[in-house]
Amino acid sequence: MIDIEIVRKDPDFVAKALHNRQMNPDMALDFKMLDTEWKNVKSELDALRARKNQTTAKIVEMKKAEKDPSEILNESKEISDSIERLEKREKEISEQRYNLWAIIPNIPDASVPIGKDSNDNVELKKSGKPKKKSTDVLPHYDLGIREGVLDFERGAKLGGHRFTVMSGWANKLERALINFMLDIHVSRGYREMWVPAIVKEEMMFGTGQLPKFREEFYTTEDEGNRLCLIPTAEVPLTNLHSGEILEESDLPKKYVAFTPCFRKEAGSYGKDIKGIIRQHQFDKVEMVKITAPETSSKEHDLMLNDAENILKLLDLPYKVITLCTGDMGFSASKTYDIEVWMPSQDKYREISSVSNCTDFQARRMKTKLRRKGEFVLPHTLNGSGLAVGRTLVAIMENFQEKDGLKIPKSLINYMGTDFVEFK
Repeated sequence: MIDIEIVRKDPDFVAKALHNRQMNPDMALDFKMLDTEWKNVKSELDALRARKNQTTAKIVEMKKAEKDPSEILNESKEISDSIERLEKREKEISEQRYNLWAIIPNIPDASVPIGKDSNDNVELKKSGKPKKKSTDVLPHYDLGIREGVLDFERGAKLGGHRFTVMSGWANKLERALINFMLDIHVSRGYREMWVPAIVKEEMMFGTGQLPKFREEFYTTEDEGNRLCLIPTAEVPLTNLHSGEILEESDLPKKYVAFTPCFRKEAGSYGKDIKGIIRQHQFDKVEMVKITAPETSSKEHDLMLNDAENILKLLDLPYKVITLCTGDMGFSASKTYDIEVWMPSQDKYREISSVSNCTDFQARRMKTKLRRKGEFVLPHTLNGSGLAVGRTLVAIMENFQEKDGLKIPKSLINYMGTDFVEFK
């Protein structure tokens, strides 16, 4: 959630930020009106409660003096009725105000380019030169079927559309990538964590998936309690400190985890139908940081470097872009995307998003930072390090030879070979 004082003091600024995000700018004014009404009702309630206390004290005094308190009793009854009516109204306004506050996205950083969609994203840099194109390789899905390591028919039989069965050397390469990524991130100061892949709804609220994006993830029931399958390890990793008070001397917190991830891919009908680019279940290695407010921008750039490092070690060509205001995620204040070269498509495809969420998630999670006798909100950051399935695809295509698959040098020890022969 954004700082409520920003909306109170400058609703026009928030309205402009919403407009730049391609969202309804009227939400800012609507919230300001609800907030003003809530404060007025609350003020009136406080005054009535004070009057109620005064009349109660008078009634006690009159009874002690054996005087008739009927007139004051009637006044006290009228005050009580007014309090009851206003308490109901205050609760209604408070809920409306909170619900609207919960769906206002984070304010974009001043350095974020203003734009409508992905066409307005800004390229920052490229690394490596693509060596193969669509005429040089089989798409990963055709190669996987031919070599018997990707089975889309049985995946669909077991789980439905966008599920895949993987086996053989593809499965071994997937595991190698997971271990390689974790080892590299741990060597750069991240603490490896093992976290639940099913979490409570309040965890999804904390990182911003709820209430706005309920239709985009899977849920299950446990004795009447709804649980959610995580769309990314960002959810459990960031929420490790929900409701806690952190000490500044313990920051930054740097976590990394491998988890399966689950997404309904709502709205992606017709996109990436073939292959494992867009699945309902996929593997990902995720990085999360919790930092002091003053250092989050620097830590954001360092996290980008950590994600890039994986691609450099794998010798995969990639580019980095800054997402424009209209293409950023709900909780992000600034996001870098890394796109890896996919030869079969003759284009770069997203393989990592690295975001600074500033204090937006901390406010939702009720996470605080103790600083010199007062409390401030820490900043949270997250980034893919990397999407494992997409990295597998990139290797299957960029390192594909006619008679087999070359293994990147950094993976040879994990695979136990430098070359996988095709059938």
